[in-house]
Amino acid sequence: MTGAQAVPVRISFKTSPQRVDWATVDATWQLAGEMPVFEGAWLNDHLTDLADDRSGPSLEALTMAATLAHRVPGKWIGHGVLANTFRHPAVLAKAATVLDHATGGRFILGLGAGWHEGEHRAFGIPLPPVGERIDRLESAVEVIRALFGEAAAAPPGVTRPDPFYPLYEATNEPPPLTPGGPPVYLGGQKRRGIALAARAADGWVLPGVNAGDSVYLVDRRDALFRAMEATGRDPASLAIVGQVNVGPSAGDRRAALDQALALAAAGSTELVLGIVPAGGPEALRLAEREVAIPLRERLG
Repeated sequence: MTGAQAVPVRISFKTSPQRVDWATVDATWQLAGEMPVFEGAWLNDHLTDLADDRSGPSLEALTMAATLAHRVPGKWIGHGVLANTFRHPAVLAKAATVLDHATGGRFILGLGAGWHEGEHRAFGIPLPPVGERIDRLESAVEVIRALFGEAAAAPPGVTRPDPFYPLYEATNEPPPLTPGGPPVYLGGQKRRGIALAARAADGWVLPGVNAGDSVYLVDRRDALFRAMEATGRDPASLAIVGQVNVGPSAGDRRAALDQALALAAAGSTELVLGIVPAGGPEALRLAEREVAIPLRERLG
């Protein structure tokens, strides 16, 4: 499989909400709204700073996206990815519906199983064994899809049994602006996560821990495409989100450009350039000038 691009690659930025104050994030997104090269804005989803096992500053990501949406009108907003362990999927579906309306149909619901033990332990949030986490993620996707569907738009709503998230005459009123709801992107990496993304996702997100790794992306992309072809689904229907970290030095930015080009060649349909959050607007300006604009010129 070649990973050749049939459509223009979307270029986006990412400001993780760890180790940064609100005013800096707000100013960064305000500036991003004035930069046409960036077509999307992304966040991660953690309750603590991952540099610490169980503490450290981190702004809550779903509220953050909703509050900042007005700063980037016309751009896509997504999370790479929200932890299913943090929120009941029915509540998440309701929140995603609000963001779908607030963004004019440009919200991406990125979702993963959850993984960081320290932040779960610190806040008393259960982190089941990985097998159960995937079970719960599978159920969550089904619940979210059901609440995005026509049957949930009016009474009697949706009733469905489920070992984790049952629904009884549940409605999602008003319904999403986007027919069928916002696109759902998943972050599964291993056999069951790949299988779930292949059958149920609109997109797949390269995890931040593998940012810039085109070899890893090719391996997971091929696994996804094989799983899709086995079920008769067209691999071209799946968005592939590649992530690159843009460090503070000129050398870091040159490396980020090279990595982004490799990810595009490997089949990414969107490239997310993650800046150092505390770098604020100046870090975004440098990423725009030295990475995003040259990237757009090279990719067309």
